[in-house]
Amino acid sequence: MQAHIEEFIHFVAVEKGYSPHTVAAYRSDLDQFLLYLVDEDVSDWQEVGRSYIERYVQYLVGRTYASSTVSRKIAAVKSFFHFLVAEGVVKDTPTRAVDSPPVKRHIPHPLSPEEVARLLNAPSQASNTPRALRDRALLELMYATGMRVSEVISLDVDALDLEDGSVRCVGKGDKERIIPLHEYACDVLRIYLEKGRGRFLRDPGERALFLSHLGLPLTRQGLWLLVKEYAAEAGITKNVTPHTLRHSFATHLLDGGAGLREVQKLLGHTSIASTQVYTEISTRRKRQVYDKSHPRA
Repeated sequence: MQAHIEEFIHFVAVEKGYSPHTVAAYRSDLDQFLLYLVDEDVSDWQEVGRSYIERYVQYLVGRTYASSTVSRKIAAVKSFFHFLVAEGVVKDTPTRAVDSPPVKRHIPHPLSPEEVARLLNAPSQASNTPRALRDRALLELMYATGMRVSEVISLDVDALDLEDGSVRCVGKGDKERIIPLHEYACDVLRIYLEKGRGRFLRDPGERALFLSHLGLPLTRQGLWLLVKEYAAEAGITKNVTPHTLRHSFATHLLDGGAGLREVQKLLGHTSIASTQVYTEISTRRKRQVYDKSHPRA
């Protein structure tokens, strides 16, 4: 049974060309499924009927996994059985008509414009040290573009065009998009490049835009800690992560009248459904503002 999982992993990695992260997730999910079947005394894939799949769903739910995690694990099992059918290992898939638990939609929690302003101003308290210049440019860029953490830390110096006022970003699926930068963001980035970045540089050949104190590209963990630090300094009690700035960027654009398709393009969302959640947030915020200004008698 393990041999068939290995064949499937080779199929998705080599023939389908899935990313290493996706392949690793498939392997982890299928290994877990196999361990469950071994505990059930199953020794052949042909023995697996629909009842096994249904009980496995309940087993995962009982492990208190998030509904999205259960759905992902069952999707992996379904893909695997489709592969087994295509390879002639089994005649039919036992996953047919087996439903995963409904996925609860996560509603992002953006900062208010006033909170964003406090967060962006927090590095200024350290005056013009190289770290303050870097962190000010970093936070400003994240809010000005709504880029993902992975996209920000992957930027190199050549991705910026401060004369044109834009940044070239490579997102999921290696899809490239050009995001406009407003004048203030360009000014802050220019100051960092002229007076801050060189103080971190150890290797003249290093092209990463944002560098750590060791002269290496800033890591995801380093960025996370940085945002947490400045959120605390700004007196923001909400749970603030780098992704919070992406949520705030999208919500504030819609609050300001930007179109949904425009925001989708800027965020790099493949599906408009991923962007529509921000419409719900924006509508809710506008309703709250209206209710405050029109109290009931």
